[in-house]
Amino acid sequence: MQEDEEELFVTTTDIDGRTYSVSVRVDFDGIEHVGHLLFRDSDWEEDEGLRDHGTIPGRSRDDIQAAARALSNHDLTLRHRRAITDRRRFNGLRHLTQEVLAQIRYLNKVATSMRAGLLDVEEAANEIASTEQRLHDMVGQLRNYAGVAT
Repeated sequence: MQEDEEELFVTTTDIDGRTYSVSVRVDFDGIEHVGHLLFRDSDWEEDEGLRDHGTIPGRSRDDIQAAARALSNHDLTLRHRRAITDRRRFNGLRHLTQEVLAQIRYLNKVATSMRAGLLDVEEAANEIASTEQRLHDMVGQLRNYAGVAT
């Protein structure tokens, strides 16, 4: 979870013969709070949860939690089925893409710190070059993950 995200308990419900703990993960997008339901199998302690990609907008975290708690069991079942249908399948590609983005952010931090005089120019140039090489290596790996469901 990102630092500005919060997860709030909604309910426990039975769907298709299994018991799920339902929570709502709330994030502030700069304009409004946005919630996504998260379904965790109650019988599985290590369950990271299944996220519904549908949103629950609101003015506050409490508004979103109240809206989520107002959903009927039928609504929760439909959202759970949508979450199963829309589940991410290309996790390897997603992970590599996130790592590429993290390296790009790091590259930008090093470059801006160097320009601001916070880092030695030669040291920063070496770090920029090694980060750039890591990025090239990662881009070369993309073809191994594209189209491979995990």
